[in-house]
Amino acid sequence: MLIKTKLPLSVQVVIGVVVGTLLGVLFGSEPYLGGWLKNETLGQLGMLVIRLLKALATPLIFFAIVDALIHTEIKFKHGGRLLGICGVNLLVAMLIGLTIMNVFTPGESWHNHIEELSSQVQSDVAKTPLKTAPEGMTLNPLKNVMGYIPENLVDPFLKNNVIAVILLALLMGGAIRYLKHHAYVGDNTGINVLEKLISACYHVLLQMLSWVILAIPIAITGVVAQVVGKSGLSVFILLSIFLVTLLAGLLIHSLIYYPLMAKFGGGMPIKRYLGQGADAILMGFSTNSSLVTVPVTLRCLTEKMGVSSRSARLSALIGTNLNNDGIILYEAMTALFLAQAIGFNLDITQQLLIVAAAVMVGVGISGIPEAGLIALPLVLSTIGLSEQLIVSIIPLIATIDWIIARYRSVVNVMSDMLVAILLDRFETKETIED
Repeated sequence: MLIKTKLPLSVQVVIGVVVGTLLGVLFGSEPYLGGWLKNETLGQLGMLVIRLLKALATPLIFFAIVDALIHTEIKFKHGGRLLGICGVNLLVAMLIGLTIMNVFTPGESWHNHIEELSSQVQSDVAKTPLKTAPEGMTLNPLKNVMGYIPENLVDPFLKNNVIAVILLALLMGGAIRYLKHHAYVGDNTGINVLEKLISACYHVLLQMLSWVILAIPIAITGVVAQVVGKSGLSVFILLSIFLVTLLAGLLIHSLIYYPLMAKFGGGMPIKRYLGQGADAILMGFSTNSSLVTVPVTLRCLTEKMGVSSRSARLSALIGTNLNNDGIILYEAMTALFLAQAIGFNLDITQQLLIVAAAVMVGVGISGIPEAGLIALPLVLSTIGLSEQLIVSIIPLIATIDWIIARYRSVVNVMSDMLVAILLDRFETKETIED
């Protein structure tokens, strides 16, 4: 169980931003509290929290995927439909995101500013060459894929190679499931113990992560104090461009594509989809978790929209690990935004590689609070950003991530509802034909 505090994390983050801004404006780069504390020191301490967040993300994704594969029950026909619908939704999300990023190139507004911002957080970044091609990326798709095939079982975790980690998780989860149900001869005690161990590791990592998340507002306070102390309030003007860009992609996908798909693909009037799903949508926004919202989502689908229990459960319970358009769109657009800011000219193959990483991360961390922020360092490493730069950028983005995060959850909840509606439409057609 994750630790719960009286104040929602979003409120704590807002408080952290306000306090950090005041410290930056009042004291700038000068020492205070008797000369033993500086905003720069607070910023450096804050970055330690971000480093720890990244360290926990990789093993968490591994155990989350293995645990899900072991316990999820799904028939091939229904699973195929679920994957197909989720795939179409994801394709549309990526088309929206890539179109916005390639047509308007909003990341270029940060050009010649990213080094200034990052150097205000960590001076070592200024020593890191930024305007070079991402390491490991080539024009040959096969070579890009080969780069993610691990030579041993340890390197993916040491290097935070998220795609390789997810590949290993899929293989391990599939193997345990197969041996458990089909091929293992003799006593199943060893397999059962391994299954319980994996589940225990997953929940232990969740608990560890919950403690680290509690420190995020404090980390943000320090980072904001350092940045504002050196650059003034102009940093928030640059951050507003990032905020508008991300919200534009999420709003177009959820308020245009989802309602139209529900009407023309699922036969659900737009007013009914939005109106009778409002409880789940508002719950997702207030709790910032599509997983916590599942009970409300099920009630909206079955009691208000008339969707069958099987379709609702398949989408909201099993499919919630796949219906993560909000997280995936956020991860991909953020990575492309920063690539443009730094001057990386990524071709379509490299952009699709970023999308693939975002998809895999989105599936691996579904339902985890602050999932988008937790996994962002892993996706950013896909475009070849240095460790120092990633650690510097994350706190800056985190100052406004609490706004984007709540709408990411809304998008994921609306995706759960849409998939259930479309699955139910297929089920109804089958019944009529029979």
